[in-house]
Amino acid sequence: MATAGKLMRAIRVFEFGGPEVLKLRSDVAVPIPKDHQVLIKVHACGVNPVETYIRSGTYRRKPLLPYTPGSDVAGIIEAIGENVSTFKKGDRVFTTATISGGYAEYALASDHTVYILPEKLDLKQGAAIGIPYFTAYRALLHSARAKAGESVLVHGASGGVGIAACQIARAYGLKVLGTAGTEEGQNIVLQNGAHEVFNHRELNYIDKIKKSVGEKGIDVIIEMLANVNLSNDLDLLSYGGRVIEEFRKFAMALQAGMEIGWLKPVIGPQYSLEKVVQAHENIIHSSGAIGKMILLLE
Repeated sequence: MATAGKLMRAIRVFEFGGPEVLKLRSDVAVPIPKDHQVLIKVHACGVNPVETYIRSGTYRRKPLLPYTPGSDVAGIIEAIGENVSTFKKGDRVFTTATISGGYAEYALASDHTVYILPEKLDLKQGAAIGIPYFTAYRALLHSARAKAGESVLVHGASGGVGIAACQIARAYGLKVLGTAGTEEGQNIVLQNGAHEVFNHRELNYIDKIKKSVGEKGIDVIIEMLANVNLSNDLDLLSYGGRVIEEFRKFAMALQAGMEIGWLKPVIGPQYSLEKVVQAHENIIHSSGAIGKMILLLE
């Protein structure tokens, strides 16, 4: 119970609305882990488009106010509750969900949504795994049932989810085609699993793709631009719930990817808690995103 009475800095949302409703508070009580819960000292937290939809109040699910956004944290276990056998204080971990919210110095999470972060990845990369990799894995191998030897086109492949999709598809033996809107983005896509990359800002890029794949066409298309079409998958991911069983399967496959070395998140823009309003504006309005946006708490 060492955490009793401690205060922390955290982002709080007291009303739904634009990015300006994200308020930095320094008087938030550090949560105390209960049964099957762990408390994590947050080093970094992923920023995902779905968090802007939830904050605006336009999303299907509305959290009870006030709340702290954020599901994908990476950090060090600070304390464990009763009946937690998998983790101990000092472990480096990442999460796919939190109970108390990730835009904070400390986050509470259920032990079944927490995973050991392999030494190969740093804590910034740990914050870039949750929603991007589980979404991409689910879209590719669960929903689309993509198989080795097939071709996949990843639209908007230079962002967090797009890079994840390219890495996973390449590791599973697919022919990977990606699109990006800038030269830097195209290079990143090629470095992360794509066999070929196309500029989706060119008027004739669809013709170029058709020419490249020939008569056979594309087997699977993954649409990443603005993550709009993925909101259903993200809904399942942000809230865990029924998908927890398949989650464990995904987690095993992705952890193997970390150990082997093909799962390597590319970090994009980094913001402090003080700059969270800017982060929420930029994730929606900045096109040609490269890498995964994170908040840094250290």
